[in-house]
Amino acid sequence: MGVMGVDDGTGPVSAPHSGEREEAARGLTAVRGLRVGHARVGGRGALSGTTVVLAPEGGAVAAVDVRGGGPGTRETDALDPRNLVQRVEAVVLTGGSAYGLESAAGVMAWLEEHGRGVRVGSEPSQVVPVVPAACVFDLGRGGDWRARPTPATGREAVEAAARSAECAPVAEGAVGAGTGAVAGSLKGGVGTASRVLDSGVTVAALVVANAVGSAVDPRTGALYGDYVLDGPVIPPAAVHAAAREKLAEAEARQGPPPLNTTLAVVATDAELTRAQAHKLAGTSHDGIARAVRPVHLLHDGDTVFALATGDRPLDRTDPLALNGILAAGADTVTEAIVRAVRAAETVDGPGGWFPSYTELYGSLRDG
Repeated sequence: MGVMGVDDGTGPVSAPHSGEREEAARGLTAVRGLRVGHARVGGRGALSGTTVVLAPEGGAVAAVDVRGGGPGTRETDALDPRNLVQRVEAVVLTGGSAYGLESAAGVMAWLEEHGRGVRVGSEPSQVVPVVPAACVFDLGRGGDWRARPTPATGREAVEAAARSAECAPVAEGAVGAGTGAVAGSLKGGVGTASRVLDSGVTVAALVVANAVGSAVDPRTGALYGDYVLDGPVIPPAAVHAAAREKLAEAEARQGPPPLNTTLAVVATDAELTRAQAHKLAGTSHDGIARAVRPVHLLHDGDTVFALATGDRPLDRTDPLALNGILAAGADTVTEAIVRAVRAAETVDGPGGWFPSYTELYGSLRDG
């Protein structure tokens, strides 16, 4: 298994890296109209980036649920169902801790230039884009504490999203906001997954797996998320023992555990009210709890956004019609975390050594 180094400033920072996986549109972009763009911070010692989820023009109904004890967010109060804003044009997930929230300014500027946002004047250009954002802690993981996303990073990510085709595959692994992500002592990253319900409704999730807790069962080496998905693949005892030795060595080298956060965007093409979207954001946190243990600690800023594009009506005569969407939201979050950990690639650089699950355990299950 290869090792991903930090950016040395010698090449394009938006090009695919060896830690990425390209898949057919089975992730967040399976919800038609949604587009995803990643950008990576350039320069020596950089290991951070930004991911933008761009809604269809006219926006999507949005909600958020924050459960971690140390969140870093922007414009989340605007998503309260009691407040004015009905729809948003984009959601930003970013590295760089609270500093990285500046990347949302670049997304906001791009949206303004395209006349997308809340109309506040008589002219089409007189808009105020509402751009909710949340950050993960990855400061110093590439070696340079000041290498973090800026408004230019956000603009690069939203432009990448806008250039992409509808239902384009979403890169996973060490991309965008997942570039410097760590899950427990393992390298984390971006993962995405989707489901089509019997009703025809699509539910999908994109996750930045960057947790204080572990994604791996210490008793067996299996991924926690697999226990509730396809069933765990248990590594051979000798492989697990060797992996634990390497992880102990990596933990000793890292020192105290860092501040971390898991972020998710859960989306559906169903027509949801803002209150229903808020419920979806809340229950989707169950997907994090199934895949990471412990979860929602004071170190974490775990945050889930929900988006509903409204292309498929929900049966208003059935008071339980939302249940299938709620269940699928949690399931896709769990699967996205599993995929993020499997797609990650080892980082060994001046900011630390973060082994990947695949390096330690091998490719125990395809895809």
